[in-house]
Amino acid sequence: MWITSSLTTAITPTAIALGNFDGVHLGHQAVIGAVVPIAGKAAPPSSISSDQPGAALRGLSNRQRVQTSISPAEATGALVTPVPTVMTFLPHPQEFFSGQARPLLTPLPEKAAQISRLGIEQLVLLPFDQHLANLSPEDFVESLLINQLRVTSISVGKDFCFGKRRQGSVDDLKTLAARHGVQVHIAPLTCLGTERISSSRIRQALATADLETVRALLGRPYSLTGRVVQGQQLGRTLGFPTANLLLPVDKFLPQTGVYSVWVQGATQTPYPLVPAVMNLGTRPTVKGLALTVEVHLLNWTGNLYGKTLDVHLHSFLRPEQKFDSLDDLKAQIQRDCQQALGELARSPY
Repeated sequence: MWITSSLTTAITPTAIALGNFDGVHLGHQAVIGAVVPIAGKAAPPSSISSDQPGAALRGLSNRQRVQTSISPAEATGALVTPVPTVMTFLPHPQEFFSGQARPLLTPLPEKAAQISRLGIEQLVLLPFDQHLANLSPEDFVESLLINQLRVTSISVGKDFCFGKRRQGSVDDLKTLAARHGVQVHIAPLTCLGTERISSSRIRQALATADLETVRALLGRPYSLTGRVVQGQQLGRTLGFPTANLLLPVDKFLPQTGVYSVWVQGATQTPYPLVPAVMNLGTRPTVKGLALTVEVHLLNWTGNLYGKTLDVHLHSFLRPEQKFDSLDDLKAQIQRDCQQALGELARSPY
């Protein structure tokens, strides 16, 4: 998948899904999926490349940093159908206007990987600045979409708004696009039960460790991706060595506590799932101060330092708690491991 933050290096013509897509949940997938068959693509690409590897690809694991064998110019010349594209905004408009950092369900490397799996071949990260914020709905469509990205079809959610002060509605988008013969697909709101699927609903479920609801809203388990760094090695002295994960600073974290999880990235072939227990918290028994993410892989040994692990949350085992002694903590960790094995055996993924 080609990632660019410049419209001059975007591959055209395009079939574009527009939105922020934080989480890439089932509602987002309905919007994104509409441009893949339009572009005539059946299978997701297997590589990710970028015109800004130091920025757009920062944090991608080595197995995701596979460079494409053709350049954007060569690809453009060979196109006979529009390239399926997602265009999103960086930073998030709410972050731009508020000036406050916004924790993300899917930081950029994770979002790129999820979008690529859906069959999207290009991710355009449109820099959200004051100039873009001031664009009228007409200029947004005609200057950006029609003239620069040569869009042939557009997919948006029912509640999509665009242009200065969010003045443009989906009806406005259809009217403006129709002037150029461009079709607009409006994906209906996707619901789970009686409520719509949304990023805010996922955040609320994560805050209470309601992983069953999170999995239903996302269409997959919630994941944490991070590089293994050296910690205090206390777990090793207790007989339960842990991998300490360095996560993206903008990653949204669930409720603190102990979880059963599946881990990918510990072995080289071909990314099998390894059962594990994860602790997310401040480790009050040993007077820890900083929030840490520690993973103990069950029935597995090996060196994990420097590796990037994908940790898929399966079930919430218990809240974090302070124990009277290290022996009490060790006994509880043993019970956590046994419970995790039982949970993971009943539901493989």
